[in-house]
Amino acid sequence: MAQNFGKGHHLHLIDGSAFIFRAYHALPPLTRKSDGLPVGAVSGFVNMLQRYIEGNTGDDAATHVAVIFDKGSHTFRNDMYDQYKANREAMPEDLRPQIPLTRDATRAFNIACEEIEGFEADDIIATLAHQARDAGGRVTILSSDKDLMQLVGGGVEMLDPMKNKRIDKDGVFEKFGVGPERVVDVQALAGDSVDNVPGAPGIGIKTAALLINEFHSLEELLDRADEITQPKRRQTLIDNRAQIELSKKLVQLDCDMDLPFDLDSLEIRDPDPEPLMAFLADMEFRTVTKRIADKLGVTAPVIEAAPAPDAPQPEEVAFDADAYECVSDAAALQVWIDRIRERGYVAVDTETTSLSEMKAELVGVSLCVEPGQACYIPLIHKAGKADDLFGTDDLEEGQMDLDECLSLLKPVLEDASIIKIGQNMKYDAKIFARLGITVAPIDDTMLMSYAMHAGTHNHGMDILSERYLGHTPIPIKPLLGAGKSAITFDRVPVVDAVKYAAEDADITLRLWQLFKPQLHTKKVTTVYETLERPLVPVLAQMEMHGVKVDRDTLSRMSNAFSQKMAGLEAELYELAGHEFNVQAPAQVGKILFEEMGLEGGKKTKTGQWSTPADALEDLATEHDFPARILDYRQLAKLKSTYTDALQEHINPETGRVHTSYSIAGANTGRLASTDPNLQNIPVRSEEGRRIREAFVAEEGKVLVALDYSQIELRILAHIAGIDALKQAFKDGQDIHAMTASEMFDVPLDEMTPEIRRKAKAINFGVIYGISGFGLARNLRIPRGEAQGFIDRYFERFPGIRDYMDDTVAFAKDHGYVQTLFGRKINTPEINAKGPHAGFAKRAAINAPIQGTAADVIRRAMIRMPAAIEGMPAKMLLQVHDELIFEVEQGAEDKLIAAAKDVMENASVPAVKLDVTLAVDAGTGANWAEAH
Repeated sequence: MAQNFGKGHHLHLIDGSAFIFRAYHALPPLTRKSDGLPVGAVSGFVNMLQRYIEGNTGDDAATHVAVIFDKGSHTFRNDMYDQYKANREAMPEDLRPQIPLTRDATRAFNIACEEIEGFEADDIIATLAHQARDAGGRVTILSSDKDLMQLVGGGVEMLDPMKNKRIDKDGVFEKFGVGPERVVDVQALAGDSVDNVPGAPGIGIKTAALLINEFHSLEELLDRADEITQPKRRQTLIDNRAQIELSKKLVQLDCDMDLPFDLDSLEIRDPDPEPLMAFLADMEFRTVTKRIADKLGVTAPVIEAAPAPDAPQPEEVAFDADAYECVSDAAALQVWIDRIRERGYVAVDTETTSLSEMKAELVGVSLCVEPGQACYIPLIHKAGKADDLFGTDDLEEGQMDLDECLSLLKPVLEDASIIKIGQNMKYDAKIFARLGITVAPIDDTMLMSYAMHAGTHNHGMDILSERYLGHTPIPIKPLLGAGKSAITFDRVPVVDAVKYAAEDADITLRLWQLFKPQLHTKKVTTVYETLERPLVPVLAQMEMHGVKVDRDTLSRMSNAFSQKMAGLEAELYELAGHEFNVQAPAQVGKILFEEMGLEGGKKTKTGQWSTPADALEDLATEHDFPARILDYRQLAKLKSTYTDALQEHINPETGRVHTSYSIAGANTGRLASTDPNLQNIPVRSEEGRRIREAFVAEEGKVLVALDYSQIELRILAHIAGIDALKQAFKDGQDIHAMTASEMFDVPLDEMTPEIRRKAKAINFGVIYGISGFGLARNLRIPRGEAQGFIDRYFERFPGIRDYMDDTVAFAKDHGYVQTLFGRKINTPEINAKGPHAGFAKRAAINAPIQGTAADVIRRAMIRMPAAIEGMPAKMLLQVHDELIFEVEQGAEDKLIAAAKDVMENASVPAVKLDVTLAVDAGTGANWAEAH
């Protein structure tokens, strides 16, 4: 027992393994340039330790701390049960050499680092927690591991460091349905598939908690198992008693280990600069070395080896929010404008009252011309407290007049010789466009990251800053609040707004300086310059144009859907033999798997039946009830997501719907749209197609829809070299009928719609790597029949199988696949094991095809404004392979001729396809007619 540790002391116990795996999965692969050693997880681990140290302040700070690690994989539990943790996947090869380095990092920070052979880190944590509690001190365990929740109480709590969420007794009860003292009893019954703890078959957490709460302990439950009225549950407990008792021994932590150290040895110690700097320099961590050296007040060592291409680069200056300038008059702004003109570039960011560009008011503008030197120009911040929702509308003093600010900035923002740098620049460009300023030319750090790292992580500024600059930005939530008490940015005091907003511009400029040269080294400059950057102004214009949506049509559809849903409800009641809540999955599951006795049912962790769409699709091939449930859910989704919701998205000022396109939303280059999402309007069902009737042309105009015909099949024929498909397209054949004829030996003149439909599903399904299960669901046919179709398809077109195998092999060798235009789609999961493996392979196979199709339509959209310039027409929407225009009546043919020429020749001169692209065109008063 420790001699001095006691009342008033606070012990922090850090779950080292959790930190390591969090760091490994959160950061891109990094290697030490001098020898290629993987160090990405070490870099993340170091940043997490540094943030912990910086945050360990105030009355609640730790007085003692230790990072606890697992040592080896064999523990005393394996001696009790040789299958313990047998299902665990092998450690990634690039993580293995980093494990000892994380111990070195902990010691370099002068933090106690403990591990004991034959015991898990959880046992060491349990013993230390009990020793500290018994000595009268407090304990905080930094982990979210459910196995540690049995320790909570009596001065011991947990803190999930990723969510910054404290876990006390109430939190444990929320997780397990029992207090901490009974967690092991519940775990013993429920088992643990991750650690391969067997438990009692068929008993989950919820049922286990009910039983333990009723019988008060596991031992009492097992002794009185014959009193349980449910026969199956009673027999399970009786038959598996030994297994359950073993499970309790496996999950029970050892709280009384003989430790070779005491609590006093864990006392907080300041880092020793010399060994810490030596370690960081040895790892070649330039950015973090400089930052920590500044914190410690020492000189950072010179790191000779060049950093890896993905590693954070050295910062010229540290981030200092107090150094940012508040620009409140024309003279001060003019100084910044002069600096911008001298530099030839500027990072720009706007602060607004809303995320909706069509409704937002401009609150302020931030500028940055070099790292650490940024300013914020406040324009309409309101006086009064930030949390006063009903505060005064009087403006806070010390702000610029909006018109004066814009008149000074407009020449700079429109100057062709000055690059305007932004993070998601489309948003800021639309804000300025509504105020009469056309921002050009632009560079976008979000799109640079997307061009280089698609498939690796998302591309928001906070993530990019943490990953590539080693800096956590000032969070917005503390400024704006949440829920009913949330405020808009114009209610944030100027003094706080300056720090937050100027930092955004500062971060953006630093990212630009880091990413710009990397575009060349990663060989994606052409992708960024021809497919990403030029699309920004095109999409901005389309979004501002919007599309007219008829509210009355939507209302009529909503009513019709309601009536049809009522009819389906009556049909379902008849099939079930009684009334029930059609929208309650648990009730639907009970009817399917208990009353009807259908197979394949699975229960959730709470013991309720699960009825996801894929399970219902399987059952729909056997029974009408699940088929009608699917029909009902489809109608309910159409009503809630489209016919009801679209009415709320009609802009009261324009009478039009203004969707927002995300350029960097999908890994393959496909555009995504939000507020509202127009990409997912169903086309398979008649009801889904009817929704397009609500998208209408203004009076005196018509809508024109131009749609690529089977573009992905054409690209597949080219990439995979399928001569039969190439010839069919060249001859203008019905490709689906041709496929059906080839596969099913049916002459073309005897083709039926049903056979053609099956061939169409296979044609498109194979591109997406569909399985026999998936095709069976789509066609609602037996799985064996569906798999037979796919097998026959590969026999007829063997080149497709070769393409798939070659693509997967390339992805495994290189870690990415490519489109015909050079877009790289990273495939970090391609070597994964288990359930993710199949998905990763299918994604890799599909990405070059879908990505090339996406690149083609991007190229067409970028060229379109010049092609239709001078025509009374506007490009309004892009939905997958389709472009929708609004044009004055009488000018349709001219528009169609110009637009078709652009779309059908969009791939050249970069790529000459073996199969020509074809575009179908249609016109009408609404989208349904035009399509």
